[in-house]
Amino acid sequence: MRIALAIGDAGGVGPELAAKLLAHEGMRDRDVIVVGDASVLRMGAEHAGVDLDLAVIRPDQLTGDLPAGQVMVDLANCPADQVQLGASSAAAGAASLQNFAAVLRLAQAGIADAVMFTPFNKHSMRLARPSYVDEIGFIDMVLGSGRSGREFNVLDEVWNARVTSHIPLSEVAGKMSVGRILDSLRLTHEVMTGAGKPAPRIGVAALNPHAGDGRNFGHEDEDIIAPAVEAAVAEGVDAKGPIPSDTVFVRAVRGEFDAVLTMYHDQGQIAMKLMGFDRGVTLIAGYGFPIVTPAHGTAFDIAGQGKADLGATLAAARLGSGLAALNPPRRGQPALSAGWSVDGVAEKALVAE
Repeated sequence: MRIALAIGDAGGVGPELAAKLLAHEGMRDRDVIVVGDASVLRMGAEHAGVDLDLAVIRPDQLTGDLPAGQVMVDLANCPADQVQLGASSAAAGAASLQNFAAVLRLAQAGIADAVMFTPFNKHSMRLARPSYVDEIGFIDMVLGSGRSGREFNVLDEVWNARVTSHIPLSEVAGKMSVGRILDSLRLTHEVMTGAGKPAPRIGVAALNPHAGDGRNFGHEDEDIIAPAVEAAVAEGVDAKGPIPSDTVFVRAVRGEFDAVLTMYHDQGQIAMKLMGFDRGVTLIAGYGFPIVTPAHGTAFDIAGQGKADLGATLAAARLGSGLAALNPPRRGQPALSAGWSVDGVAEKALVAE
């Protein structure tokens, strides 16, 4: 299984984490295509205190046979001597977008089996591409996808899926519908089954305190969430809810549920990060190949200090490889043509739609 690894925001801990991952004894013999600026990876290795020995190739060499093991595709898009550690910047954001677009195309072309990235910084990315909202919208654009994926947060104990993600809290109730929640339950069931967890048990979090308390605290739980759960159960999905969000994760950790479907971003993220900040993985599923990243952010406060914990990044690599092995990407896809250019993909990545 080959992983395509995009180096994340150069101003944060992403370069250090990429270097530590590549130097880890469990990854040294793995097939990995690292995409980014070679000088940034060298900087990360210096911060991490590790030595790396990667073959470095030009983007146009991706159309031929790749050497086994770890390979660096040098886009030369973010010179390390110009990186401002601990701060967001348009330059780092532009490089992140280019790196991400390139690894997505590599997986789409069948050259890589899984996509991974070290932490991005959305402010940096918006400085470079003002229309940028989140990873899912960007993936849809790069791949030309007709179906948007979903984000999952993964720990050994429990998975977390969500109905809405990067939107203001004030808009969550208006974005909820029976159909959207049902689609989220279907995808959660599908992805977890594909990950080797047959018949996953899904707890569905309520939106309002005490699941609405008989409509005293809102109507959404009875009018939207409950009918969606009933429809999912009728289709064979093992779902239960709505369950008050202050207890649903307690019940999951105690073994009642394999996953929790939450209605908005922080409803699940707070619980998941409390349970395993240094182990949590974000999985973006629904595109034919797994896309993974550590669930934590760029940690600007410790950038360049060699303090970044590898735990979540290593867990992400293992999850991505494991999912790709369980669900091998479809072969027979067109390989990259000789005229394919990372620069062309990168330029598209920076165009504000």
